[in-house]
Amino acid sequence: MNEETTLSDLLKLHRHTFAPVLDTDLNADSVCLLDFSEKNELLQETDLQDTVAFNAAVAQLLQQQQATTGVGGYLEDRFIYRRSRHFDAETQSRNLHLGVDVWLAAGTAVYTPLDATLHSFQDNDNFGDYGPTIILQHELEGVRFYTLYGHLSRASLHGLRAGQRFSKGEKIAEVGPYPENGHWPPHLHFQVIADMGNRYGDYPGVATTAERAKYAQLCPDPNLVLNCRHLPPCY
Repeated sequence: MNEETTLSDLLKLHRHTFAPVLDTDLNADSVCLLDFSEKNELLQETDLQDTVAFNAAVAQLLQQQQATTGVGGYLEDRFIYRRSRHFDAETQSRNLHLGVDVWLAAGTAVYTPLDATLHSFQDNDNFGDYGPTIILQHELEGVRFYTLYGHLSRASLHGLRAGQRFSKGEKIAEVGPYPENGHWPPHLHFQVIADMGNRYGDYPGVATTAERAKYAQLCPDPNLVLNCRHLPPCY
């Protein structure tokens, strides 16, 4: 890969070679796009501090579209992080979502989309945080990058060790139930990361609007890996 080729370009070249990340067909008719911006009137009316009420609202949103799985969120400007002090910044709230969320049943198997080494893992046990989190390291054409899996089950972390190797398509975890998943309705937060810096077991999944350009480059569109037709096209 030459110096002008970005991680996004590389993922585009390989996008049809990745294994599924979840044990569900993200291109099925039972999948729908969910909007978690301020335009979502149902969520505006929901007490998001109450995870049971939040979960019921997500179930209603899926039912309205006759779907069992919801997807969306990359670079979406969301108000829902106001439910957690964890996302407060000194001068500006963090509201720009850096991954894709897949809202589906707890217990759904999670797989690595290509060969991987376990970079790090951690239970980010704060209200509204990732909960149990796994970060994998990959390499394509000599380029190292990472994928992050948040809101997993606690059991998914048992027996893991840094440096552990996984083969493409191998199960690595399961989607977690609330409250152990960071107090969220069950879903997988999937994120692609170009550079982990000095971080282990955690990486920002939400940024301020002012940081959009920086993080759009550091965290390219996860749908380059997911290949879900219900998500906006990747450019």
